[in-house]
Amino acid sequence: MTFDPIQYKTTTRQQWEDYAQGWSDWAPLLETWLGPVTERMLDLAQVGSGDHVLDVAAGAGGQGIAAGRRTGPEGSVLATDLSPAILEYASRAAKEAGLVNLSTLELDGEKLHELPEASFDAAISRLGLIYFPDRHQALSGIRHCLRDGGRFAAVTYSSAAVNGFFSVPVSIIRERAQLPAPAPGQPGPFSLADPEVLEEEFARAGFGDIEVEVIDAPVLLSSAAECARFERESFGALHQMLGAMAPDDQLQVWAEIESALSEYDTPDGFVGPCQLVVAAATR
Repeated sequence: MTFDPIQYKTTTRQQWEDYAQGWSDWAPLLETWLGPVTERMLDLAQVGSGDHVLDVAAGAGGQGIAAGRRTGPEGSVLATDLSPAILEYASRAAKEAGLVNLSTLELDGEKLHELPEASFDAAISRLGLIYFPDRHQALSGIRHCLRDGGRFAAVTYSSAAVNGFFSVPVSIIRERAQLPAPAPGQPGPFSLADPEVLEEEFARAGFGDIEVEVIDAPVLLSSAAECARFERESFGALHQMLGAMAPDDQLQVWAEIESALSEYDTPDGFVGPCQLVVAAATR
């Protein structure tokens, strides 16, 4: 089957519309799990007081809120995403956090050239770049938005082999739904796992001073059952893969996923293997 990027983005947008509330509901876990790598991303993007920051594929706003705390009221964060529903949760979360400097804009991450050139001091993207069909277009747009000397930093997943909490469900769903493996270059959770590929993508878009770091970020929960529930309620990408299966068959798949994830249960709770990559560069 030929990959259709337009259909892919249409489906992706709908999945995030459908699961925006789930992603937002799990925000406390997301920020506990992703908090340290988010702070490192902001460090590498050199986000500081008074900066104007672009958050690409912002989701429910966790990293944008963290950036907004750093910029202070003299700075600002523009959170962009394909899904207006999830941006509503980002806006709400920012208000609940007492931030007045975060605004949202529904915008395809591959259309950032529509924003004014050189209008941001820094740009960030947490687990978003991996899902763009045309990453070069997205990265070129991000560079367009940055002032000279501005920094961009992104978080991606490392390889499937060291991300069992996510790769196990993906593998089971792919097998049960009879989905082919993604071709090289196609979007997906592990599409930017190789640090060398990330460096090449950044360089091809015209960035310099490229840095790449690998960070362990295990997913800590009470049990495999809780991890399966977390992913079932909030991971739109998994539901996108399951979309063609009958509801009863989907329930069976989730039961199989929970059973397989129990490999990571320990006496102290669930410890899901996760390794993330942080890449940063300068315009």
